Amino acid sequence: MSKDHPKVLLVEDEPAQREVLAYNLRSEGFDVAVAADGDEAMLLVDEENPDIIVLDWMLPGISGIEICRRLKTKSQTRAIPVIMLSARAEEVDRVRGLETGADDYVVKPYSVLELMARVRNQLRRVRPASVGQRLEYEDIILDSETHRVTRDSNQLKLGPTEFRLLSTFMEKPGRVWSREQLLDRVWGRDIYVDSRTVDVHVGRLRKALCVHGGDDPLRTVRGAGYALG
Repeated sequence: MSKDHPKVLLVEDEPAQREVLAYNLRSEGFDVAVAADGDEAMLLVDEENPDIIVLDWMLPGISGIEICRRLKTKSQTRAIPVIMLSARAEEVDRVRGLETGADDYVVKPYSVLELMARVRNQLRRVRPASVGQRLEYEDIILDSETHRVTRDSNQLKLGPTEFRLLSTFMEKPGRVWSREQLLDRVWGRDIYVDSRTVDVHVGRLRKALCVHGGDDPLRTVRGAGYALG
C-alpha cells in the first residue's frame, strides 16, 4: 500500500459489488485491501492497519456486526471508522449497527457516489490531511493541498518525508507514535527502512521547524517514540 494514500479495508462477500466498490475507491485515490469473509477481514485489520473499514453486515464466517463489535472493544482498533453496509433497512437494524460501534450505516442498494462521500467524511476525522484539509497546531500551519508549511507566518522548507511526518503528528497532537507506526504511516509497509531512519528524519523535521526560532514542538518519549506537543 502507498504511503501517501489513506488505506481502506473493504469487506464484501459479493464479488460484483466488491469489484465495483474497490474500483471506485481506487479511482478516488485510496489504497484498497479486500476481504471476502469475516475471518480474512480480521487478519487484514492486523496486517494492514487500515484508516477506515467499509464492512458488509452479512458475511460468511464472522458476521460484520460481530467484527465491528470486536474492533470497537479493542484499544488498538477502536478509533478506526467503520461504515456498515447492509440490506437491513429497518430502524431497529440501523440502531443495532450504530450501537455496536459503526460510525455510519448505509442501506443497500446505495449510491456509490454517496458512499465515496461518506468515506471521505469519516476520513476527515482521522486523517484530515489526506483529504486536503488544512491543519493547525499553535503557530504551525500545514496546507496539504498546496504542500506548504508555515510557522509564525514564516514559510518552511520540508522534504516530502518530513512533510508526511509533520502531517501525521499534526493530525493527532499529543499522541505518541512508535518508530514502527511512523514507518508504516510515512514510508509504507512495502518498503524496508531501518527504524533508526525515523530518528534521522525527525531530527531534520525539528531543525526545519526551528529554523526561524521558537521552541521545539516535538517531544521524544524514551522507549516509546515521538509526539507533537
